[in-house]
Amino acid sequence: MSENVYDILEERGFIAQCTHPEELRELLGKEKVKFYIGFDATADSLTAGHFLTMMAMMHMQRAGHIPVALMGGGTTMVGDPSGKTDMRKMLTKEDIDHNVQCFVKQFARFFDMDGEKFIVENNADWLLSLNYVDFLREVGVHFSVNRMLTAECYKQRMERGLTFFEFNYMIMQSYDFLKLNQKHGVCLEMGGDDQWSNIIGGVELIRKKEQKPAYGLTFTLLTTSDGKKMGKTMKGALWLDPEKTSPYEFFQYWRNIEDVKVEECLGLLTFLPMDEVRRLGALEGAEINKAKEVLAYEITKIVHGEEEAKKALEAARAVFAGAGVSDDMPTFEYTAEEFAAGIGVIKALVDTGMAPTNSEARRLIQGGGVIVNSDKVSDVYRNLTEEDLTDGYLILKKGKKKSYKIVVK
Repeated sequence: MSENVYDILEERGFIAQCTHPEELRELLGKEKVKFYIGFDATADSLTAGHFLTMMAMMHMQRAGHIPVALMGGGTTMVGDPSGKTDMRKMLTKEDIDHNVQCFVKQFARFFDMDGEKFIVENNADWLLSLNYVDFLREVGVHFSVNRMLTAECYKQRMERGLTFFEFNYMIMQSYDFLKLNQKHGVCLEMGGDDQWSNIIGGVELIRKKEQKPAYGLTFTLLTTSDGKKMGKTMKGALWLDPEKTSPYEFFQYWRNIEDVKVEECLGLLTFLPMDEVRRLGALEGAEINKAKEVLAYEITKIVHGEEEAKKALEAARAVFAGAGVSDDMPTFEYTAEEFAAGIGVIKALVDTGMAPTNSEARRLIQGGGVIVNSDKVSDVYRNLTEEDLTDGYLILKKGKKKSYKIVVK
């Protein structure tokens, strides 16, 4: 008998909370289980945040279970308050449909989509045509407002004002679980730990209304050591679409994570055996950089393919070794007219995203952390000039790890 996928997920560090751990583990060991994870279509690409849940889905599919990816064509029109201090921007139905199509294309890179091995559903199919009074009678009657208000996702919004519009979200997500249970026999919902309250809502709804077993399991959220969500860059999200985040930038993000997070990320975001994960995670001092390189390479390989991962690794090594230039480095272009009119180093740092603001760029220069080609910049008013260009480009560096090729065309 192959290893139980529950044990694999537990050993690799995925499981944060589970409603019925023993029951679920037993079920996963003896049956093909249909499980679902919801994806609200708020952008036209999946992100590094989604990647962790997709890794869990891949482990489940490899163990013979059937993933149901639920596209949130309906719920995206409301917006999930979990982990949010403000209401989400409302998208048009056309935007949401386009985003759903982009997600499905990306799934095809990670999963076996043949036949019944992977199911895609869209909650717009049942949520957008709901009769409100019927819905209240069938579903709303099973929810206690008192209990809902104690949920973490609502508590943190109460101070700022929680709209009735968003208050419906938990009931809608619970109804999704019920519909997938009725349509496909889905008995397990999985998601990030910030979804715990919403997931419990669905588990209890099925157990009360259908008198059937249902389970919920949440994953550890990837955060930095100071509690911020991992996968955020100065430019915003770390995207899985190579047009939005280049494979080199994607690689560099993981190459530069904190030392204390290396072992956790190796367990969650790669398929390396756990003995190897623990060996790499135990490296110290300068040696930990080898582990970070392995981490960045393995994640980039899964997301962008082996060839792109090799190119990103070689580019990163070339830049780090001081060779300075690689075709796979991130590039920023100025027109010849813009360049002739004067581009300050501060502007270039902000334009490339290496500094979020002019004042931060100024601080970086004053701290001696900015290099043009091989010259340290000491003057905050320094402009980039023709003398800095070789074959129409120059290299702008922030510290040892971040470099941009500035091209003038």
